[in-house]
Amino acid sequence: MTGLHLLPLAGLALVDSTSFGTLGIPVALLVRSRVHVTAFLGYLGVLAGFYWVLGIALVLGADTALRALGGVADSAPVVWAQLAIGVALFVVSFLVDGPATRRRQERRARAGAPATPTRRERWLAALTGDDTRPPRASVVVGAALGAGLVEAASMLPYLGAIGLITAARPGPAGTATLLGGYVAVMIAPALVLLALRLLARRAVDPVLSRLGAWMNRNSADVLGWVLGIVGFLLAADAVSRLGLIR
Repeated sequence: MTGLHLLPLAGLALVDSTSFGTLGIPVALLVRSRVHVTAFLGYLGVLAGFYWVLGIALVLGADTALRALGGVADSAPVVWAQLAIGVALFVVSFLVDGPATRRRQERRARAGAPATPTRRERWLAALTGDDTRPPRASVVVGAALGAGLVEAASMLPYLGAIGLITAARPGPAGTATLLGGYVAVMIAPALVLLALRLLARRAVDPVLSRLGAWMNRNSADVLGWVLGIVGFLLAADAVSRLGLIR
């Protein structure tokens, strides 16, 4: 791949670096009164490793599938299935966005139902529950893998990068190298924030607090938007290929 091909990959990786798993959780770890550097780096390392391995599997699997299926991917049943999936994702996006989530929480509160922490809140509680002792290695690994599993399917830039690499067909070694660079760029902003937190805590703490509060307020909205965009693009492509709108 040339430099012109690498620039889009780097841009996609930077967009991915703003997700809750790659930035939201690290920021929550950094705003604590004491930062456990080993746990922080362990979390990012496991998360990056997860996406690297998943990316290799997806690229190699997609390449094999394209060779085996040939023109089956363009058959009418497959395109109709793509349309159904796209519409379903678009509808689901309205059920997971911020306003919808807040309305469900308000209804549960009015009904007297006990407030249940979300999956992300449980991860954060496990990782940041004790300032004096670092979290156990099993907790760090579990939170990183959980974040990766939950967010991978909704990370549109990551899936777009997989598509670019698959189309380029750089071979197994090239795929591993490109994905290694991708995940390195993806976790770079969190590493930069860690360095700033360690070197200039007084100046950085207010910024980290505001960033963490913003991500907590808007994480559901971001997920809803991503699902909606993916669903719309899938449905629009299927409609065009089926010739439903001329």
